[in-house]
Amino acid sequence: MTKANSYFFCGVGGSGMLSLASILAARGASVSGSDRALDQGRSADKFDWLRTKGIALFPQDGSGLQKGQTLVASAAIEDSVPDIAAANRLGCERMTRAELLAELFNAAELPIAVGGTSGKSTVTGMTGWILADCGRDPTIMNGAVMKNFIDEDGGFASARIGSGAPFVSEVDESDGSIALFDPTIAVLTNISLDHKSMEELRALFGDFARRATHVIWNADDAESEALIEGLQITGVTGFGFSDGANFRAVDVVEEPFSSCFTLEARGKGYPVTMQVPGRHNIANALAAIAAAETAGVPIADAAAAIGRYKGLRRRFDVVGQADGVTVIDDFGHNPEKIAATLRTLKAFEGRLLVFFQPHGYGPLRVMGDELAAMFSEELDADDRLFLCDPVYFGGTTDRSVGSADIVERIQAARGTADYVAARADVGDRLVGLARAGDRILVMGARDDTLIDFTQGLVKHLGNRG
Repeated sequence: MTKANSYFFCGVGGSGMLSLASILAARGASVSGSDRALDQGRSADKFDWLRTKGIALFPQDGSGLQKGQTLVASAAIEDSVPDIAAANRLGCERMTRAELLAELFNAAELPIAVGGTSGKSTVTGMTGWILADCGRDPTIMNGAVMKNFIDEDGGFASARIGSGAPFVSEVDESDGSIALFDPTIAVLTNISLDHKSMEELRALFGDFARRATHVIWNADDAESEALIEGLQITGVTGFGFSDGANFRAVDVVEEPFSSCFTLEARGKGYPVTMQVPGRHNIANALAAIAAAETAGVPIADAAAAIGRYKGLRRRFDVVGQADGVTVIDDFGHNPEKIAATLRTLKAFEGRLLVFFQPHGYGPLRVMGDELAAMFSEELDADDRLFLCDPVYFGGTTDRSVGSADIVERIQAARGTADYVAARADVGDRLVGLARAGDRILVMGARDDTLIDFTQGLVKHLGNRG
């Protein structure tokens, strides 16, 4: 931590900021913050929880800053924001969330970083859970609420504070901050198009792997395989379904909301039963078990522990059932993540009513064509897809490409989709269309109010008629 040991978080309610603030507070730092959602009266339960951690909250008007504090804020936030202006006036040191997290992570005895385009939060949660369940008492930094630790730390358990050697954290390539982290164990889930070009991703993930002592990599992903082969490094463990994987899943049995398989590793077989569904989650479990073994956990113990893993909020999260309709909340926001969830659901009977809220205008410019192609391929003629306007919290972002453009591209690819600008109107459409046996899937990132929206759908379905 910095010498001041006093931090002010601008945007403390964000998923990554909240986790880091709670870790610092638990380690004895003085932590305070502000958030636009707090000023707007949104997500009151989240801010109440932060207060229980001893974190003081202020309006986002600059009044909370004090001389000598370290301001933690996005690098992109404008100087005109009152908190930033106050920090500049007071001469406060400024750090990004990633810089502060990297400082804590790199100082750990056993830093374990989870990178990749998809599955980071899940693999982080799985790895952290295995280590905790097996007595290693890890610190975990995640961007999602880990259900296994809710009872331990309340309703916003996106971080866990431990006293053991492991520090498990997801690391982000979208802003390039992955370059700040020096892991002993690096997990590479996969490499596919998201926020950056493939050339940029290959460079970032290649450097990430080089800095580690041991790399856990996806043997089913051609991009990851090419990267690992090109690096010519030792200390690697491949996971997946293919013959060449060191940790391999065979005899896979999928159920609507669970799965089981046999893990083949180090010349032995281990039965694994999981409380989460889908081949993508089996791959995530393989990565986590391999990482835990590298950290010193016996494979049999790790395989047993993963069977007690409960999942993450907003990752294929079954919110409820009402009037014969199942409502699922999911964080999917890029083509690969969305496709994985859709394939898991399409393996079983029932029409899909899908609502996708894009997590910004920028991502639509980068991956709009890929999103359109994916939706056209993965959904059937009797399924329904709705897109509302992207998440937008103000600022000067380029809004030239929006959801209506993506719907037009889906339709041009002979898919079916509807653009409905307002999210509330989408909710009315979903409730009006849903019939017994349907699955409603709500997808999107960067907006915690999607949780409230999805819970509202269950309530309205139960009250209709």
